[in-house]
Amino acid sequence: MEPKNSPAPVHSWIPASGHALRHAGIHFDAIRIPGILGEQVAYEIMQFTDFRAGPIVRSRIGVRSVYFLVPPGTAGAHRWPAGAEALVRKGSDFVGVPALHGLTYPLDWRSRPTAQDPFVETALLFELLAKVVADGIPAVR
Repeated sequence: MEPKNSPAPVHSWIPASGHALRHAGIHFDAIRIPGILGEQVAYEIMQFTDFRAGPIVRSRIGVRSVYFLVPPGTAGAHRWPAGAEALVRKGSDFVGVPALHGLTYPLDWRSRPTAQDPFVETALLFELLAKVVADGIPAVR
């Protein structure tokens, strides 16, 4: 089944309230990009996709990482630049997933999944991340 044609408006792995940990590599792989680099890449992919990027989760504590949720089994196909980490099905790679509504602190959606865009496109994310790193694009606008 092609992920873009997902009939479900909300994934079963999204909690009804609050937030929950999900094991990476089962329902999705994730690319974790910490700090301002993660925010900049999120900005760039949102602009490029006309604000239909697919699921991007932001953590508001610690290093304040951004998690780009990509189709399962796709993150390992790329050699991610320094500063980005692929979270796939291995040992203890878990990702916090917030509910779509209500109190979800310290997590929130930078971009929500939709039936049309259930995941961030892995190849596009890789391309935009490489461009941001290579160009040394300054902080989020």
